[in-house]
Amino acid sequence: MSETITVDAVRRATAPPALGALGLFTVLLAAALPLVDFFIVNVALPTMGADLHASEAVLELVVAGYGVAYAVLLVLGGRLGDLFGRRRLFLGGMAAFGLTSLACGLAPGPWSLVAARVAQGAAAAAMLPQVLATIQSATRGARRARAMSLYGATAGLAMVAGQILGGVLVAADIAGSGWRAVFLVNVPVVVLGLILAVRVVPETRSQHPEPVDGLGTVLLGLSLLALLAPLAEGEATGWPLWTWLSLAAFPFAAAAFWLVERRADRAGRTPLVPPSLLELVSLRRGLVLIVPFAVAFSGFMFVIALALQEGARLGPVPAGLALAPMAVAFLFTSLAGPRLIGRYGTRVVSAGSVVQVVGVLLIALAVRHGWPHLDVVALVPGMAVAGAGQALQLPNIMRIVLSEVPPARAGVGGGVMVTAQQSALALGVATLGTLFLALVPHLGMRDALLVTLLAQVGGIAVTGLLGLRLPRAVGELP
Repeated sequence: MSETITVDAVRRATAPPALGALGLFTVLLAAALPLVDFFIVNVALPTMGADLHASEAVLELVVAGYGVAYAVLLVLGGRLGDLFGRRRLFLGGMAAFGLTSLACGLAPGPWSLVAARVAQGAAAAAMLPQVLATIQSATRGARRARAMSLYGATAGLAMVAGQILGGVLVAADIAGSGWRAVFLVNVPVVVLGLILAVRVVPETRSQHPEPVDGLGTVLLGLSLLALLAPLAEGEATGWPLWTWLSLAAFPFAAAAFWLVERRADRAGRTPLVPPSLLELVSLRRGLVLIVPFAVAFSGFMFVIALALQEGARLGPVPAGLALAPMAVAFLFTSLAGPRLIGRYGTRVVSAGSVVQVVGVLLIALAVRHGWPHLDVVALVPGMAVAGAGQALQLPNIMRIVLSEVPPARAGVGGGVMVTAQQSALALGVATLGTLFLALVPHLGMRDALLVTLLAQVGGIAVTGLLGLRLPRAVGELP
């Protein structure tokens, strides 16, 4: 008996932590929060600006401050989770996200709101990498594949649902809260998440914790700031000298970051983003796929929110609900995603690009023929088809990125993927949003929107063409 007990005890001690169904729900709930908050403000910006008497440049900072802080600190958040324990960072990051959301909702002026949004982005960067790292470390085999598919579906659905929820909350004006409700709604969700996480999220950490790469962290932050800050603020501020100097500094900062990381890797130290990790073909190819997808997606969401409210004169609720068919189609198509990729392989990604292109072109036709009295019903076919196409791409791309990342580096791998995604989301708002705003005075709202939609089609096509280079089955990735 004593021998049996000893063997059982050893097995329990060496068994990897398991993430149950309720634990998976909890981490996916946390994964949705930062993405919902990136998009939820799009529909609320006009009301926010009027209430706070904020200029266009300051409103851009409300969006960009969150996105840049989030992108800059994500990889560091993943490394800290590997070092100190992912559950601990998850709980701390979630609590901080709730407190900073409360600060955003109670902000007395525009600059206090900007500061709270930057802090909220930093809290999200501490929380989100732990979601992917926990899934990678506490699931195995088919359960991991299913969990990653659900993560991708959650991410895509959160991006669309955020904009819908924003419109509903602003229009509902709960207790006179107006735009503030888009931030305050996070607080009860965070409380629920914390209660669940304490009970059902297992602690995982790297067996060989790696120290923080201070120089690499600073150089990565400078690189992303040099690129994203001028692109986000340039149009609103009239492209002053600092924006051009910052863009000119970006390639030098990026090159310095890469040289420092490669030197540290070759010397046997542990850099923030190990170049050896990028030798995983699946991760490298997946990152290349996720960038054009995210740029096109976020640019579309930002521009459609402005065009429907400022051009078609729709209120925040109709402007948000116009995206509902996209969310519904995304949800149901993503549920079928694992079966489709099991049967047809990674060609599903390229097929999704074709479907999404058809959806965007249908949206463009509805805009061309219905403007300025655009009927939301006319947008339903295009939105639904585009949502289905997105669902065939995003969950599968995320699964490809992390398919070969070892559990010991799950935090770093997840941080790298989400940094690429978040940077591309911010880049999409900056580039396609800037293109749209620059064209409006010359072409009018309708034609500026049509040109921007065609630019989005280009980004989707790039994703589809790159997807054709993937091995047919995820399991065959080198």
